[in-house]
This record gives sequence, structure tokens and C-alpha cells, in this order.
Amino acid sequence: MLAAIDNARASIRFETYTFCDDEVGRNMLEAFIAAQRRGVKVQALIDAVGSVELSASFWAPLKSAGGEVRWFNPLHFEGFAFRDHRKLLVCDDWHAIIGGFNVAREYLGDGVTSGWSDLGLRLTGPLAPELADAFDRMFSRSEFRHRRFMRWRNSVVNQVVRAHAGQLLLSGPGRERNPFKRALRADFARAQSVQIIAAYFLPNRRLRRDLIRAAHRGAKVQLILAGKSDVAMARLASRSLYSALLKAGIEIYEYQPQILHAKLIVIDGAVYAGSANIDRRSLSINYELMLRLTDQALVAEARGLFQAKLALSRRINLAEWRKSQSWWRRLKQRWAYMILARLDPFFVRWQYGRLPE
Repeated sequence: MLAAIDNARASIRFETYTFCDDEVGRNMLEAFIAAQRRGVKVQALIDAVGSVELSASFWAPLKSAGGEVRWFNPLHFEGFAFRDHRKLLVCDDWHAIIGGFNVAREYLGDGVTSGWSDLGLRLTGPLAPELADAFDRMFSRSEFRHRRFMRWRNSVVNQVVRAHAGQLLLSGPGRERNPFKRALRADFARAQSVQIIAAYFLPNRRLRRDLIRAAHRGAKVQLILAGKSDVAMARLASRSLYSALLKAGIEIYEYQPQILHAKLIVIDGAVYAGSANIDRRSLSINYELMLRLTDQALVAEARGLFQAKLALSRRINLAEWRKSQSWWRRLKQRWAYMILARLDPFFVRWQYGRLPE
């Protein structure tokens, strides 16, 4: 990302959920300032909750140099739950980087011996202009103050942008069908091989049923989930699903070396990469960005990444899993599931009703 910023000549668009005031964040800030001073138009969109610990004064030097910085959905009670979880860098409408990683020191390292394990995708040319356009629309409506934004979202944010290189899946909260979820279900329905790396795994009933049906008809379904997580409740909620999935023949592995934050899905000849987890927030509440690509060299590379993670993961055995589950562990898992899969969506629906017209 720093190299792309340093090489930019006309424009830089940057969007993220978490940006920290540490050595990583300060290096990024200095790169933005240097780019702005050499005549590059720099725009940054930062989620107000994901970066709640970052002071507004942090961006003062960039603003003084002429850069634009906006907070997505500034803190207020109405609409508090709706967050921009996208991660995106577009330089000169030609070079782009997407993925799951935020800007923080936790991401320093290789994800094996040190640092969180995450994944990004760099692309050049096709789809970069579409990503830039997606940024512009969110940037212009960053205030997120009323239901008119939500109605705009249904027609613009929840959409599929098709290009020769693949599909850009843009999604947000609300009643409209989520393009990422819709694409997953279509691929699951005919899949012979499903490989998923998910930091937070809490699919709804329909997606769980689709995965189980795929396993029942003979598809090989493999999940690499978090053995270590920065959100303990999310891991507990995921584990509440293990028994049913394992019983259906789905292979579950837990990544061991470091905290897992990656998002990668390979289904037959298609690969998904971007910001979305397979959980209720990414599928129904947050604003997310995913790419679905069918380039076979890229699919092969993604399968190689999956196998490398698999070698560092511990397989969960159904009999051993059931034996290890005390009543107290099962109770904690069910409570975590109820909070994340039931109470959180209920609170979001309640907040939507309170948004001013």
C-alpha cells in the first residue's frame, strides 16, 4: 500500500474501518502528506466507530496540505450500528488494493511467527475504476444522517458491478438482498469443492443449509476458522455450530499460530476476496466490498494459500469435540450465538426505525 501511494501521480482514494495512531498509521499518514504535496489528490474515509480511538487532530497535517478526510457515520445514537467495514485503496484509477486488513501494528508480521494472519488482493486495470466510483459514492454520503441514505443504499450500494475481470459485490444493511450472500448461495448450490477461511463465521440458517446440502451430495467442504481471535464472543458463537456441521461431513480446522483475520473463499473455479466475513454483520448490517474473480491462475494461487493455512491448522474431530464440550462451554456458546445472531440484528432493526426522515 505504501508503494502504491508513493507511486501515485493523480489521485489516492483510501477507505478503512480501523486506523490507529501507531507506527503503521503514522507511516501511512506521512505517505499521504507527501503525495498531497506533490500534487496528488488524497481522499480518506474512516469509520467513526472502528477508529474511535483516533483523534480528529491526527489528520490535521494532511488537511493542512490540502487532503480531504471524512468520518463515516459520525458518532450519534441514531444509526450507531451501521458501519463502513470496507477496506480499499485506489491510486490513479488504475491500481487498487482490497482485503481484510486495517491499518494497525497488529498486522505487522507474516501471520505465522508474528502478527495477525490476514489477506489482501492487489489488482491493476479493470475493476479499479469501478472501485474508485464505489469509493466516491460512499465518500459523498459519509454523514449517514437519515433514511434517505438508506433508500439510496438499496439502489446504489447493494449492487453487482460486472466487468471482464470479474464481479464487484457491494453490499450494505437493510431489506434488499445482499449481493455477496446471493452470489455465495448460487455457487454453493452447484459446488463440488468449497474452501473457506473466515475470521468470524456465523452464517444464517440458509447459508448453513446450503453448505450442509453441498456436503451431503458429495462436495468437499473445508472451513479454516479462528483458533485464536480478537473477539472471544465471535469464536464462541462459531463453535456453537460445530457439531451440526461436523455431523454433516464438513471439515473444520482452527488456525493455530496467530489471530486469524483473513477472508478468503474458493468455490470450484471462483475466488472471493475482500472485507466481508461470513457472519450476521457482514451479511446484513455492515457496508462491505467483495470481489468474485474467475481467473484460473488467481484461483490456483488462492488454493495454494488455503493449503498453506491448512497445514498450520488443527482439525476438529466430531467425537473428540463432543467429548470436550461441558455444559458450561455449551451454555457460553449458545449465549454468544444469541447475542450476535439474534440480539444484534434486533437492535439494528430498532435503530433503523429511529433514523430521522
